[in-house]
Amino acid sequence: MTSSPAPATVRKLAVEVVDARDLVPKDGHGTSSPYVVVEFDGQRKRTHTVARDLNPQWHERLEFVVADPATMADQELDVEVYNDKRMGNPNGGRKNHFLGRVRICGSQFARRGDEGLIYFPLERRSLLSWIHGEIGLKIYYYDEPLLPEETKPEGADPNQPTTAPPPNPEEPKDLLPDGPAPTETAVETQSPPLVSVVVVEESPPPSVNMHVETVAPPSPEPTSVEAYPPEVRKMQTSANMERPGRISSKRIVSGECGPRVLSGRFVSCNESVDRAPPPAYDLVEPMHYLFVRVVKARGLRPSESPPLVRIRAGPHARRCLPGRDSGGGSGNLEWNQVLALSHSRPESRLEISVWDSGPPEVFMGGVCFDLTDVPVREPPDGPLAPRWYRLEGGGGDDAPVTGDIMVAVWIGTQADESFPEAWSSDEPYVSYVYTRSKVYQSPKMWYLRASIIEVQDLRLAAPASVHDVRVKIQLGFQSARTRRPNSANRSSCSFSWMEDLMFVVSEPLTNQEMHVLVEDRTTKEAALLGYAVVQVASVEQRLDERQGVASQWLNLEAATEGEGGGGGGPNGSGYCGRINLRLCLEGGYHVLDEAAHMCSDFRPTAKQLWKPAVGVLELGILGARGLLPMKTKAAGGGGAGKGSTDAYCVAKYGKKWVRTRTVVDSFDPRWNEQYTWQVYDPCTVLTVGMFDNWRMFDPTGERQDFRIGKVRIRVSTLESNRVYTTSYPLLQLLRSGVKKMGEVQLAVRFACTALLPDTCAMYVQPMLPRMHYLKPIGVVHQEVLRVSAIRMVAEWLDRSEPPLGREVVRWMLDVDTHSWSIRRSKANWFRVMGVIAWAFGLARWIDDIRRWRNPTTTVLVHVLYLVLVWYPELVVPTAALYVFLIGVWYHRFRPRAPAGMDTRLSQADIVEADELDEEFDPVPSTKQPEVVRARYDRLRTLAARVQRVLGDFAAQGERVQALVSWRDPRATRLFIFVCLVVALVLFVVPPKVVAVALGFYFLRHPMFRDPMPPASLNFFRRLPSLSDRLL
Repeated sequence: MTSSPAPATVRKLAVEVVDARDLVPKDGHGTSSPYVVVEFDGQRKRTHTVARDLNPQWHERLEFVVADPATMADQELDVEVYNDKRMGNPNGGRKNHFLGRVRICGSQFARRGDEGLIYFPLERRSLLSWIHGEIGLKIYYYDEPLLPEETKPEGADPNQPTTAPPPNPEEPKDLLPDGPAPTETAVETQSPPLVSVVVVEESPPPSVNMHVETVAPPSPEPTSVEAYPPEVRKMQTSANMERPGRISSKRIVSGECGPRVLSGRFVSCNESVDRAPPPAYDLVEPMHYLFVRVVKARGLRPSESPPLVRIRAGPHARRCLPGRDSGGGSGNLEWNQVLALSHSRPESRLEISVWDSGPPEVFMGGVCFDLTDVPVREPPDGPLAPRWYRLEGGGGDDAPVTGDIMVAVWIGTQADESFPEAWSSDEPYVSYVYTRSKVYQSPKMWYLRASIIEVQDLRLAAPASVHDVRVKIQLGFQSARTRRPNSANRSSCSFSWMEDLMFVVSEPLTNQEMHVLVEDRTTKEAALLGYAVVQVASVEQRLDERQGVASQWLNLEAATEGEGGGGGGPNGSGYCGRINLRLCLEGGYHVLDEAAHMCSDFRPTAKQLWKPAVGVLELGILGARGLLPMKTKAAGGGGAGKGSTDAYCVAKYGKKWVRTRTVVDSFDPRWNEQYTWQVYDPCTVLTVGMFDNWRMFDPTGERQDFRIGKVRIRVSTLESNRVYTTSYPLLQLLRSGVKKMGEVQLAVRFACTALLPDTCAMYVQPMLPRMHYLKPIGVVHQEVLRVSAIRMVAEWLDRSEPPLGREVVRWMLDVDTHSWSIRRSKANWFRVMGVIAWAFGLARWIDDIRRWRNPTTTVLVHVLYLVLVWYPELVVPTAALYVFLIGVWYHRFRPRAPAGMDTRLSQADIVEADELDEEFDPVPSTKQPEVVRARYDRLRTLAARVQRVLGDFAAQGERVQALVSWRDPRATRLFIFVCLVVALVLFVVPPKVVAVALGFYFLRHPMFRDPMPPASLNFFRRLPSLSDRLL
């Protein structure tokens, strides 16, 4: 039975021009007669003209044909607004006035059904244009079937057989090696992270079925090969440190732990590449592999067990999984598997043999290849076609060699499209699924806003003067409750709040339920008055704050008897009131899952609001050196006491995560893998972490991977189209102190495709989307939502294959960024002092001028001051020129490579042991009461210092207020009298003379200066403050 070909379709782009607001008047009478011209892919259409209206409404739909749907994301939609001069002057022949334009990238188009009304600000066409206002558009595309007579015959043969997908490798448990034990350093790296925000998870009502999703172990069944998205591009070309015994005595020199620029075969970070587009995937060095694709076999002699295939080339050997019956009769088996053998040292002979898997294993035939005749495949060459080979061998009369095998053999690099799914020769057979390189995508997340308006017709249990009625919403593991009601009506049993509750939801939205509970918390035990269930998939999506969302009334069902405050369910006793809610999924926010100062993406959830990319970030993960052993024995179980490390890297930028393959049992692994990301904002951070693979020894996935180190690179610190090849130290803060775990070698390039003005314009635009400023979320609430988003991302990626562990995601996203630490407090204090150090330096320089330490400099300052006072119009240009010269001077000392982790800035090189022990102590504390009491006393001492500093700041401000508040009558009289004298003097004496006199008096020679404090300072210090009124 053959399937009929899919009907031919044509893609159409629909642009609904809704309205415009606040347009520029251009007709000379304070109004305009606007119309809109829309152009797409050479097609140009216009709307009708709205006469004399600065806020016109068109509600007109224009359709365009998309010639090539594959390139639609790269095209632009041009929308221009003009003033129709014929409406005001029918005989006018001049050109229509330009009112603004909007350019929309094709990547912002939404499919029909997902569109929304978006208001785009009108842009000017030239620098001197006077444009303001915005235009509301709905843009979406859809596929429309062609009519039968317009359908063209298909040239492809529908009966053409398709290649079967390769089987997913199974994990035979009888070959599982003994699991190695972690080293002491590895155990230290797995200290439980501290979460700054503790989210209390409350269980939903017992009778309401909550959907709990469990993570199953990797399935052994065959799966299809996962294709990479178009933006995912794999590469094409391809010191051990003693652990300190005492923290205070062993310190790491900053130069030892700083990034080092690698020289040699790579492009230097100071060498600028051509302005032309750089060659693709040239950041890493090629690693040659011998690829063998074993497809199937036919005509094999009967065997008791499924046959398997062995591959041998010199010292490298691999074997496929046992074949499966292809359905063509006895002896016809299928593998469809690719194996990759290291070809760094070229061998001369390749042997492919078929064996009965036994036991015992029996030889069934083989094929030999001369590797000097094997073709070398280089992209963009297509895949090499397999062919049939006759099996040969020395079989006897009892076991003759029969049959053919279909294989393809070629030599390539890690850029080959088959490499990600191939079984590599440096990977263990039993844990192949956990050692592959993979690309992941974070889930699409939304903020769900629930506006609690009011409830009516409640059935209160007992009469009371004041009822404390609250509304509680549960969404999965998230729970939030309103405050006390703003107003209450006892006669109608109605309460109102007008309060917003925010939650995080991730797609798919189906099967997600939101439970709305109304509770009476007047008594000690909360009583459930009613509940309602809302399907998240039915909630309206909002892309703009100007898009109105209607409220809805939901009937409350009574809780089943005997369930108390946690009750409620589908078996309720009927109507018991109603609640008015306004629910919407906010697409105009960016759901933060990273710390704001280390964020890698600021795009809103709604794709329609995305702006075009400004460049491409390319990362080459070359390798690592000098890694510390993380296991006490090697993967194969041998070499006890030797130690081993099975390292892999994870890089995260935006919604895209990448994971390299695992290099087994190597302290100097080489990956040479290259990845790319689209950059939408250069002021973002790329995070690269290295981990030791432990899941490969546990197919159930219960063991966690150990972290080795992490590096962050800010994209804005990279110059455009320049390669930075640097070795970064992997620093890990352990309970015993900071330790260098090794070095990782990275090559980074920011290929800026946008024009220079467009890239520079990003620096003056808001960092977060519009909704974050119009309806901001509180700092504490934002951190609670971030912790929820991190949990959702971790659960999503943990269900991938191979899974990206939750411990990996939490550490990469810095879930414990805001946890308390004395070390971080000291680091932040010294950062503040470093910021204001220039002010102290300027004060010291002025003091040296006043004291005439260098008479020549002081005289020049007198002359400069005299010139600026006499010509005040030169003050601002002189200051700007001075700042320009400072910037040019510091250009000589600019960083030559992106900076890595800094131990001195983090105060990790001088941290005390007790402070580290407190930093790694989880919340709540697990220490003895005496230790907790001592730390509390230390914290009180530190807080007393902060309290004293805050009191001094408050006292100075209160003295300023006391100048005119008459708390000290004599001081106030004296102050206002001096102000009167100053005013009369300035009315009579020219201001330039006063300025010169004050300046020269301030810079007078020390021989004319009194060493005691000046009278003005003495007067200020004598003013009263409110400190004497404190209890």
